[in-house]
Amino acid sequence: MTRVHNLYWEAAQKLSRQKLVVICLGIIAIYILVAVLGGFNVLPDYQTRVGAEYEAPSLELAKLLGTDLFGRSVLYKILAGTKTAMLIGVLVTSISVPIGVILGALAGYYGGLVDVGIVWLYTVISSVPYILMVIAISYVIGKGLVAICLAMGLLGWVGLCRLIRSEVLKTRNLEYVAAARVIGANDLQIIFSHILPNVIHLAIISASLQILGAIKSEVILTYIGVGIQDGASWGAMISDATGELVQGIWWPLAGVVLAMFLLIYSLNVVSDALRDALDPKLRGTTEVAEGDSQFEAKEAAIQKA
Repeated sequence: MTRVHNLYWEAAQKLSRQKLVVICLGIIAIYILVAVLGGFNVLPDYQTRVGAEYEAPSLELAKLLGTDLFGRSVLYKILAGTKTAMLIGVLVTSISVPIGVILGALAGYYGGLVDVGIVWLYTVISSVPYILMVIAISYVIGKGLVAICLAMGLLGWVGLCRLIRSEVLKTRNLEYVAAARVIGANDLQIIFSHILPNVIHLAIISASLQILGAIKSEVILTYIGVGIQDGASWGAMISDATGELVQGIWWPLAGVVLAMFLLIYSLNVVSDALRDALDPKLRGTTEVAEGDSQFEAKEAAIQKA
C-alpha cells in the first residue's frame, strides 16, 4: 500500500508542476462550482426575461452572451446547462466505473466460466453501436435525465472492464498475491486489498474519460430529440441554434460551443496527464527519456570543458 500511496503522491507532484494541467484543473473546478451552485438554486433563473428577443452580446452581465428568442439570457442558460452536463457526467461515471472494475477483476482473477461469461457479455454489448443501444434503453425506461444516465452507465463499463481484466490476469500470479494466499487471505481480500490497489489507476483515468464521453453523448442525444426533455441542456441549445443561424443569430451557438470546448479540452488535458503520471509503463518510459536527456546534457558539458 505504501508503494501505491507513493505513486499517487509522485503523480500529484508531477501534475502540479505542469502549468497547463493546473489551469485545466482550475477550469474544471469552476464548472463543478457552477454545478453545485445550480444544485442549491443560487444561480440566476435562466427562464427569466432580461431583455428583448435576440439582443446581441453586450457588457451587461445578463446580456454578456446576448439573449434568445424569448429575451432570456444565453449566459444563464449555459450556466444551467453546465449543471445538467456535470450531473450527467458524475452519475454515469458513478454507475459505469464500479461495474467495470468489479466485473473486470472477477473475470481476470477467477478465469474459467466466470471469465467466459463476462467476456461474452461485454462482447455482445460492444457489438451494437453505442448510441443506438442508449436510445433503445432510454425508450424502454423513459425519456429524461435518469433514463439517459442509467442507459449510458449500464453500457459505458466495457472499455474499463477489458483493461482491468487484462491487468488482473497479469498480477494474479505474482509473488505478493501468492504470499497473501499463504497467510490465509480469501479471494475477496486478495482482489480488493492486494490486486485492485495496484490497478486502480486505470479506473481513475477511465473516470475522467467517462465524464467527457457522457457529456458529449448527452449533447448528441438531446440534439436528436431523445435526451433531456425538461430543463436547460447544451444539446437543446445547439438544436435551437440550427434555425437561428439562418437568421444571422450566431451568439447562442457560439456561447454554448465555447462552454463545451473549455470543459472538453480541460478534461482531455487532465486525462492525458493522469495517464502519463499514473501508468507505470509510461512513467518508466518518461523517466528513461529524462535520464537519457540529462546524461546527454552532462556529456555535452564535459566535452565543452
